[in-house]
Amino acid sequence: MNTKAYYLPLQMKKLRLRELGNYGILPKLPAVGGNEGVGQVVAVGSSVTGVKPGDWVIPANAGLGTWRTEAVFSKESLIRVPNDIPLQSAATLGVNPCTAYRMLMDFEQLRPGDSVIQNASNSGVGQAVIQIAAALGLRTINVVRDRPDIQKLTDRLKKMGAEHVITEEELRKHEMKNFFKDVPRPRLALNCVGGKSSTELLRHLAPGGTMVTYGGMAKQPVIASVSLFIFKDVKLRGFWLSQWKKDHSPEQFQGLILTLCDLIRQGQLMAPICSELPLQDYQRALETAMQPFVSSKQILTMG
Repeated sequence: MNTKAYYLPLQMKKLRLRELGNYGILPKLPAVGGNEGVGQVVAVGSSVTGVKPGDWVIPANAGLGTWRTEAVFSKESLIRVPNDIPLQSAATLGVNPCTAYRMLMDFEQLRPGDSVIQNASNSGVGQAVIQIAAALGLRTINVVRDRPDIQKLTDRLKKMGAEHVITEEELRKHEMKNFFKDVPRPRLALNCVGGKSSTELLRHLAPGGTMVTYGGMAKQPVIASVSLFIFKDVKLRGFWLSQWKKDHSPEQFQGLILTLCDLIRQGQLMAPICSELPLQDYQRALETAMQPFVSSKQILTMG
């Protein structure tokens, strides 16, 4: 199957993890980079059914290698997506929104009005969590690193549906006790940072609540006090989308994609803020993505 790729987002967090040898899938070198992207089918083999020229497709699994202009793939390597959604949404659909949706649905039976707390709230997953949670009627407490343009970031996340945006420093203050007099303590915490940040998330969980770890940006371990386990009965879980896909059928993944596409059509799920660069400027995209407090996702484009 020939495909022509259009929008290929950089996955810088995953690249840094690979350099440290901590990511779960390591390609054999030399390899083509890129876990996400959307392509248009230009030709199919005589025995291929289910997709046709003109269809949009995304990788079925991580490690396909999307930083390329053209490729030939097996049908099983790709998932067809509707072409009536924005192109950037299709290009960034297969990892972050899927991770956000599954974490919101699989660990706690949340009801409208319940609270969810997360760190790295400005990440691709964090932005998806905010929007999907709002669509489900959930209240989000979104923790971010302090920065020079914190008010601009706060306004942007609230426009997406975030109810509360606080900094890591504010989360550690004694005044948070008063905060939770008006806001129900979260039953679900989503941790992408580790270290002190994850400890603070745990400290504010409701009794019996769950913290799900899906990343480790601080490169520090998750530390939980004995008292939290004994007196609050908190639960620590992990999530990795690649493992979820191994445990579920391709049809279930396709169903997840279609559910998210419905949210996109309804205006309840937008692509993360993106900066588009032509593929030949990949080095500039890499350098930009490595800078601190970069709010936009770097996307490589081609005609």
